[in-house]
Amino acid sequence: MRPSKRNRRDEGAGRFLWDLLTFERLLTGPVLHLVYWAGLGVIVILTLGGIGASVSMAVREGPMGALLGLPAVVAGLLVMAGLVLLWRMTCEFYVAVFRISDDLRALRQQGENRKPGDEPPTLL
Repeated sequence: MRPSKRNRRDEGAGRFLWDLLTFERLLTGPVLHLVYWAGLGVIVILTLGGIGASVSMAVREGPMGALLGLPAVVAGLLVMAGLVLLWRMTCEFYVAVFRISDDLRALRQQGENRKPGDEPPTLL
């Protein structure tokens, strides 16, 4: 007999609470996604603010200043692209570290469950 949806939902909420109180499951992976998107938002806001400030200062200088604003826009967009890639690499590094932790936990559980004479556990 299958449990009802309500029982599964309650079990999920209890499991989440248990995960918060113990370290059986690391919660940093899901939280890291939120940190990644928040970081991207900060990068975009700061870069666009810098581009806007440099262009407005260039426009104040007169007609020739407007031509100087174009390189500021291009440089700002290149800096933003570089920061986005650097932020992505940093977040992926942390995701890789936590996945290694999950793989080691799986190997340990396989090692605890194997019987004497069995082959050692391997990752596929």
